[in-house]
Amino acid sequence: MPFLLFSQHTASAKKNEEISQIHIRKTTDKIVINGSLDELSWRQSQLVSGFNQYFPKDNIDAIGDTEIMMCYDDNFLYVAAKCYSSGKNFRVESLKRDFSFSTNDNVNFIFDTYLDRTNAFQFSLNAMGAQKEALISNGGKNSNAIDISWDNKWYGDSKIYDGYWVCELAIPFSSIRYKEGASKWGFNCYRNDVQNNEISNLTGTSRENNLMNLNFTADIVWEQPLKRPSQRVSLIPYTLIGASRDYEIPSETKFQPSFDVGGDVKLGITSSLNLDLTINPDFSQVEVDGQVNNLDRFEISLPEKRQFFLENADLFGSFGTNSARPFFSRRIGVSIDTLTENNIQNTIYGGLRLSGKLNKRLRIGLLSLQAASQRENDLPSFNYTVLAAQQQVFDRSNIAFILVNKQAFNSNRFGDSVDAFDRVAGIEYTLNTKNNYWLGKASVMKAMTPDDKQMKYNSFFQLEYNRRRFRAEIVSLLVGDGFDAEVGFVPRRDILMFSPEFDIRFFPKTKKIAQITFQADSRVFYKLGKDDNPIIEDFGLEEWQLKFDLKTSFSNNHNFDVSFEFKDFTLLRNFDPTRIQATDLFFQSGTKHKNTVFTASYESDVRKAFSYQISPNAGRFYGGTKVGIEGGIKYRFQPFGSIAMDCEYTKIDIGGNFKKANFWLVGPRTEFTFSKKLFWTTFLQYNSRLNNLNINTRLQWRFAPASDFFLVWTDNYNTEVFSNFQKRNRALVAKLTYWLNI
Repeated sequence: MPFLLFSQHTASAKKNEEISQIHIRKTTDKIVINGSLDELSWRQSQLVSGFNQYFPKDNIDAIGDTEIMMCYDDNFLYVAAKCYSSGKNFRVESLKRDFSFSTNDNVNFIFDTYLDRTNAFQFSLNAMGAQKEALISNGGKNSNAIDISWDNKWYGDSKIYDGYWVCELAIPFSSIRYKEGASKWGFNCYRNDVQNNEISNLTGTSRENNLMNLNFTADIVWEQPLKRPSQRVSLIPYTLIGASRDYEIPSETKFQPSFDVGGDVKLGITSSLNLDLTINPDFSQVEVDGQVNNLDRFEISLPEKRQFFLENADLFGSFGTNSARPFFSRRIGVSIDTLTENNIQNTIYGGLRLSGKLNKRLRIGLLSLQAASQRENDLPSFNYTVLAAQQQVFDRSNIAFILVNKQAFNSNRFGDSVDAFDRVAGIEYTLNTKNNYWLGKASVMKAMTPDDKQMKYNSFFQLEYNRRRFRAEIVSLLVGDGFDAEVGFVPRRDILMFSPEFDIRFFPKTKKIAQITFQADSRVFYKLGKDDNPIIEDFGLEEWQLKFDLKTSFSNNHNFDVSFEFKDFTLLRNFDPTRIQATDLFFQSGTKHKNTVFTASYESDVRKAFSYQISPNAGRFYGGTKVGIEGGIKYRFQPFGSIAMDCEYTKIDIGGNFKKANFWLVGPRTEFTFSKKLFWTTFLQYNSRLNNLNINTRLQWRFAPASDFFLVWTDNYNTEVFSNFQKRNRALVAKLTYWLNI
């Protein structure tokens, strides 16, 4: 087999050209995953090395090199890496799955299985063998393009030696999607070497691009074309027992027992097309959301963490923009407790998801779920169906289509309070050029609803130019008043928005500073005038925003940011920004306001056992003042866990008859990892605005790959009388899931 050892003294761009192909040999050896590299197959595999530094500089060779070897058989892809460093003080924050990249010695392997430079799978190990897997979408162009909530079945382990550590992985072909008969995949690898304070990667990605950017990959060349995986059916049943009590319901005098069963079925239609079925799904083990003090006029979105919605989630959920999504999966099966702002599960009877590739350039997705009626909220049963297709054009661009349908069952029984249906259809073009200089998106969508509102459509345009020292972007967004996407996320309607912005990057030659970035962003909102609100004339100015930001990244991993933000707007509805005033005290619609905020942020070196961050802010707020401070501290007793505390304090003094507001949001958190299979997490959240204290503690035992036992305790207290907390509700859940391949 050919042997490849890349020179460590050539330029980054030249290396990127040299590392073009990695030949991978088929093996008949039985490979034991233990971090020892004992098998003959590793010595016969092509050796790939010559990593490039990404941070603190990105134009030199890595101080600590990494050697990669790969081979495969009919069922598994085997990967090994030998990670060199300058000493033996390797850092591992904890043994918990889905570890942080920044605080661990770890290595990450990216597989673009369709060579489409759009979607990929990532598998990661830290120096003590803790695992992480992730899905990469949208070409990996920014940090939002990776989702570490994805979970699947694979094997990995690591072992520490003097001056280096070794990891081995065995990834079942049945756990990933690819084209049967494929002869090439895209591949990249990046690593965090904590001792050397160095981030490095194989293909020489420079810092103006994300480490996961799929435009910078080498090719894996298979010795033989890949066959269809032998195991294509997986059963994932669960059983659950629990007890709960709501102390604010006088008639509920004792804990109410519960029992449930259900599960998922994964069927491999082809090696690249998968059918997922779910029956009576339960998500009680999903970690609670971190609470947010939202003082804005509009709704905010939180990330999806439920496994069923994650694979190929970008195919359904990336249409449009963050300010106007036709589909937002958290609209299904989740509601909010208005007292505690905690999530409440709504029963989903079952559903299916068909997703994957029909050929190298065409992806399809079909999602359909049936939700139970909610008698307490006077809502019928709804069916949610989403159909999406994405056709790749040119090198990395694509044209996509989406249709979202929410259909009520027996809606006539609920009168005019419930619409019989809500539908959205849209088409979108996404631009990703081969050289990664130009990125963009253009979309048009239309809502179909029973009402007679005007302008039931939205359009979005974005064009970005990105080079090493400069980035510029122009965005426009139109959201009609009738664009009522009930299964989407649309916080503002009846607007036309324009937003030019730019970044200027500096890379000082001094060793102390890695990068300085100056950012300027402006947004102008015009009111379309189709919502029968006469406060602003048609196409009149509703709001304009301006923000300046100066970010300094130091070579020792410290960060310092300063920013200024200005907003000038007219209220279209009566609004109490504190949410605590008497019902008849608010700012009236039609009043004009100018808010400003100055913010400074400092973050210490997260590699250290003790780290902290602090961010004071102050400014004008609805004619008064708003002063606050956010921060957090964290101490790690490696590798067994950490203790952390996040805290946010906001003081608002508007004046007049408005009460002063003092808001506290405090969130202590402890994580203990007794082994690579047993984890215990406790998360407390005190929210003074809601007068609520939430306690969530979760014990997880991963007794087999992708199979878990969870024990979850949730507790809420009314803290209105701070010296005498009153119990609100409590729940204890024990859940067992098992992944069985057939």
